[in-house]
Amino acid sequence: MIRIEGVTYSYGDGINALDGVDLEVKDSELLAIVGENGAGKTTLVKHLNGLLKPQRGRVIVEGVDTKETTVATLAKKVGLVFQNPDHMLFAETVEKELSFALTNFGLPPEEIAKRVEWALIEFKLSNYRDRSPFTLSGGEKKRVSLASVLCYDPQIIVLDEPTTGQDSLQKTRLASTLANLNRQGKTVIVVTHDIEFVADFIPRVVVMSRGKIIADGPTEEILIRKDVMEASSILPPQLAELSWKMGLNSPSINTDMIVEEIRQMLRGEQK
Repeated sequence: MIRIEGVTYSYGDGINALDGVDLEVKDSELLAIVGENGAGKTTLVKHLNGLLKPQRGRVIVEGVDTKETTVATLAKKVGLVFQNPDHMLFAETVEKELSFALTNFGLPPEEIAKRVEWALIEFKLSNYRDRSPFTLSGGEKKRVSLASVLCYDPQIIVLDEPTTGQDSLQKTRLASTLANLNRQGKTVIVVTHDIEFVADFIPRVVVMSRGKIIADGPTEEILIRKDVMEASSILPPQLAELSWKMGLNSPSINTDMIVEEIRQMLRGEQK
């Protein structure tokens, strides 16, 4: 479990990037954190593996106060995939990139080989095994950085803008991978501007604005709230916007529910 209690953090510019944030994430949850640029999303998740420490308040991860442990210790529990893969990649080849953390954590060679092979197949990287990760496209680099974290099997997985540079097929594969990890008991947190991805695949959403959490709950309930979308400067999902424009009694991001309400409206007009 993750508990964030009254966390405040400033980069020294007089503005709080986080302003008294409270959040609880239960074990094996799958959720998204959304909000405009500068809302505090990345600052918040950097507190989960100790890269940042609260200036006020505290962060408890798996029963451990992050102020009382090291980043190296937390990294075994919390895998953070950065928004910019160039901030993570450094090895000569993709294969060496995927095996680096496993080697550092002292896994036996046969286990390292098994996990690397899984990641190469899972993320469609087999053809790039011997390539330098710096010669790959932005989307391919993104997949390498994600695979390098998932290789060492952390209990909590945090992904910052994982769909950037990914086409619709890769997004669907990513969603399937995250769902599988979640079913295996992993806690998965996705930081993203991709509201359609959240609407389609993520069951819980946390909305941030100006360093505060302004909404938190089931995705199908939060993303249809005009007040929340406007306050956070987020473009709503297309289905939510369609619901509003059609004046439906029960706005939704679920296609079947929208179709059913339209049918009911048409039946009423025909009477």
